Amino acid sequence: MDSIIEVSNVSVRFNLEQEKTDTIKEYLLKLVKGQLHFNEFYALRDVSFNVERGDSLALIGTNGSGKSTMLKLIAGVLYPSRGKVSVKGSIAPLIELGAGFDIDLTARENIFLNGAVLGHSRAYMKKHFDEIVDFAEIEEFIDVPVKNFSSGMVARLGFSIATQVRADILVVDEILAVGDFLFQQKCYRRMEEMLSGGTTLLFVSHDAEMVKRMCRRAVWLNDGVMMEIGEAAAVCDNYRAAMEANA
Repeated sequence: MDSIIEVSNVSVRFNLEQEKTDTIKEYLLKLVKGQLHFNEFYALRDVSFNVERGDSLALIGTNGSGKSTMLKLIAGVLYPSRGKVSVKGSIAPLIELGAGFDIDLTARENIFLNGAVLGHSRAYMKKHFDEIVDFAEIEEFIDVPVKNFSSGMVARLGFSIATQVRADILVVDEILAVGDFLFQQKCYRRMEEMLSGGTTLLFVSHDAEMVKRMCRRAVWLNDGVMMEIGEAAAVCDNYRAAMEANA
């Protein structure tokens, strides 16, 4: 099989400063004098898995388990402290609402700006402009600055741009939790169309039923450690049973 994502023995370590410093000058002075002390925190520890081209994989776990950190590694936003992440193909990341938007620009201007960030020409974005606006349902607000948009409108616009581009890998992190039910269903139908067309999906959600609907496999993370990988329904059921046992 053709692996489009390979995660090999990946760890991510953050150094958390123990003492509070109020200014950059104070921080630098303590750093030079060796007076800064840190606690090591591992967001991920020795995680390995592969994702085949055209597959759909969910990352599940409690808040702080390392799911979003893993997505950011795959999207190239973060780099591992140890191990290696290999990605073959273009990525449309939907990790943070409004990422890539300039809130002082209008929706129209942000469509072209976000398209450029994703590596597409102005001509390409102009060709698909009407489709993006129509899917996002923001026709009346196209020339309104994005800073005046609700979080749901920003999510709709970001999702519409990212999925119109049709990247090889779609990375989705809880963004569909924002917005009304009908638009959520519209987004899920779009993702299903993309999956049927060969797009690879990496999906984070606390909604077990949606994970089972959208993904063939799942990875369960707990405190940065991979607990289980396998068929999505089975992993979700085991995760839920563990959470109920510890409640």
